[in-house]
Amino acid sequence: MIEETRSGVAVAVNSGITMLYWRIGHRVQQEILEGKRADYGAEIVSTLSRQLEVAYGSGFSEKNIRHMIRFAEAFPDNQILSALSRQLSWSHFKEIIYLRQPFQKEFYAEMCRVEKWSVRTLRKKIDSMLYERTALSRKPEKLARLELDALRESDKMTPDLVFKDPYFLDFLGLKDRYLEKDLEDAILREMENFLLELGEGFAFLGRQKRIQIDEDDFYIDLLFFHRLLKRLIVIELKMGDFKAEYKGQMELYLRWLDRHERRPGENSPLGIILCAGKKQEQIELLELGSSGIHVAEYLTALPPKEVLREKFHAAIELSRERLENGGT
Repeated sequence: MIEETRSGVAVAVNSGITMLYWRIGHRVQQEILEGKRADYGAEIVSTLSRQLEVAYGSGFSEKNIRHMIRFAEAFPDNQILSALSRQLSWSHFKEIIYLRQPFQKEFYAEMCRVEKWSVRTLRKKIDSMLYERTALSRKPEKLARLELDALRESDKMTPDLVFKDPYFLDFLGLKDRYLEKDLEDAILREMENFLLELGEGFAFLGRQKRIQIDEDDFYIDLLFFHRLLKRLIVIELKMGDFKAEYKGQMELYLRWLDRHERRPGENSPLGIILCAGKKQEQIELLELGSSGIHVAEYLTALPPKEVLREKFHAAIELSRERLENGGT
């Protein structure tokens, strides 16, 4: 009873403080600065800050007042914010409000709420460009909005929110030349880091899972279960670029698992083909998404962050254009 009460009080206090900061930022922006950005009212904000600090302490410094104004600008809907404030702290919001794109802010806020990230974890997710690596970022905003609204309203996770491209595997410590077995062995040695890169909800079930079909033996590289998607997830590791023949192999594995391993209440298994490179037109023509197959690159060495960011933004724009033009 003591622990429950303490927890409830902490949530109420956090939510109350967060909403207070939003209300202050909204009121300063709308009524004192008359809707202008705080840059134009620097003297007003400075004077207000000094008055509030005298009356209420250091929590109302000029810097914090500017955070509050930006907070109100970043989250104009106080009903959505009210739900978020029960799980995200003011420190969480300060990490989010300075992101460039409105949809990007909403994505991190909702994922943070659902997966209960700490501030440190949130900072790492943003720094690793998680949003830019999700399939969601490559969709036209109207389609992406539907998935984000479903996440907000019913905590419904989709593969486009979970799967990434590319995956950062620089922690494996692999050099220029290595075999597929070396890649798999390195992943097993660094399973904790690999699970962190995959994301919340993945549980490792086994490696080289043997399945027998018509007296022929096949071996699944890595098998996982995703708790939020409620699906078995097959991961196949490939050394070179994607090849069309990989589709048939993965479909065989997924259909066998669906028939023999899928349990009541679970959704159909999905597959991730991790390749050193992708052949985008082949992937599009094969319509892998309809088969529950996701193809992604993996990087064992990371280029400079700005190079990655430019590459991601170019890929996002190209993908959105193709989807809006009907995939042509």
